[in-house]
Amino acid sequence: MTFMAKNSGLIINETLNHMRLVGISTLFGLMISVPLGILLSRRRRAAKYVLALVGTVQTIPGLVLLGFAMIVFGIGSKPAIVVLTLYAILPALRNTYTGITEVDPGCIESAKGIGMSNIQTLLKVELPLALPSIVGGLRMSVIYIISWATLAGLVGAGGLGDLIWTGLATYENNFILTGAILAAVMALASGALIGLLQNIMTPRGLKVRR
Repeated sequence: MTFMAKNSGLIINETLNHMRLVGISTLFGLMISVPLGILLSRRRRAAKYVLALVGTVQTIPGLVLLGFAMIVFGIGSKPAIVVLTLYAILPALRNTYTGITEVDPGCIESAKGIGMSNIQTLLKVELPLALPSIVGGLRMSVIYIISWATLAGLVGAGGLGDLIWTGLATYENNFILTGAILAAVMALASGALIGLLQNIMTPRGLKVRR
């Protein structure tokens, strides 16, 4: 606690930088995964191949992807955001696809029966019912990205990883503990808040069914 108080300016700055990396990467991941998940729900034959391809990217170690991204984009936030965005795609994509494909066919037929177009059915029936699943994917993406963003310090992107790597380089345990504890607290708090949001967004009918 004495160490944190003495270095509060640095810690606050790196924490905010970490949140910035997580926020930007998650936003870009959602902008890619949600439309792609909707498209795949209409092209289910192609879905398994796309999901398998995206899943393969997830198995590549973060340091390897950061190395390639650093060669292309240089040092700084750009390579970190590109890699973190790739890691953010799979959970949201999988949950978007699953949420839409598991909507009760009776609800879709009812929507068509009252004259809704395909777009209206998607926006007023499928997406609202799939929203809890999509938010669940967002929750997983955010938690994963918070942990993976600690690697961003290796490419000069800053964040809590800077504290951890500084501690490792200088054998200063206070740096390591501060970065690790704050990253863990951030992940737990984000998971709890988004879980609460997921519960609020779950339609009452689905809660009763559960």
